Amino acid sequence: MKSLTNRNKLIIINEDNVKWSGCFDTRQLEREVTMKRIRVGGTGEIVEKKSRFIAQVFDVGTEEEATEYINNIKKKYWDARHNCWALVIGNNNELQRFSDDGEPGGTAGKPILEVLDRSGVRNCLIVVTRYFGGTLLGTGGLVRAYQASAKAGLEASSIMEVHSGKKVAVDINYNNVGKMQYICSELDIPVLATEYGADVHMELMVNDDIYGMFAKKVTESFSGTVEPEDMGQCDYGLVGREVAIL
Repeated sequence: MKSLTNRNKLIIINEDNVKWSGCFDTRQLEREVTMKRIRVGGTGEIVEKKSRFIAQVFDVGTEEEATEYINNIKKKYWDARHNCWALVIGNNNELQRFSDDGEPGGTAGKPILEVLDRSGVRNCLIVVTRYFGGTLLGTGGLVRAYQASAKAGLEASSIMEVHSGKKVAVDINYNNVGKMQYICSELDIPVLATEYGADVHMELMVNDDIYGMFAKKVTESFSGTVEPEDMGQCDYGLVGREVAIL
């Protein structure tokens, strides 16, 4: 398995150990980019000249996990002509792999990978199963079909934005609940949980970029009587207002 070993060169290896490399601007890594992950993988299907292309999308954390998904799909679609795939892992796609699975070189795995790379989704596997319809599509036709099916799979998936932040707890009296809710609304801070007892206990997810502003607002709004408790750093995903701790 190859990975990013040179700050200025990205190494990609396909299933046949054919290596492709290219330079990139390392300054891109220093810019804050909203990362995306698959929340719920979907299935998309297209038909091109009677050939069926079935794309399935998965969130994966390791190459071994991706291999298990690929093997399961090959068992499920044992009678299909091809099960082509592409995989990206890492916050900056440090690991990228693909397979044409018997299709002409460069007509399946690489086009799927290009769609995946342009989507901005990380830690993702797309497998496209093809049932041959009896008509050859040609090189260009195959590229377009595999790209279209990969796009259909992504469109059928639930995709979340991934951010880095702190899980924060605050304890306030009942009279100040509305004020805390206003601060959360103003700064777009999701409320993870609210518990009512002698006081009100709230757990929040505060983006790293606004944590300083949040702490300052809390101090000023409550005259120093409320102190946010840092419960730890974590990555989290957002689908609308729904939060998933990663």
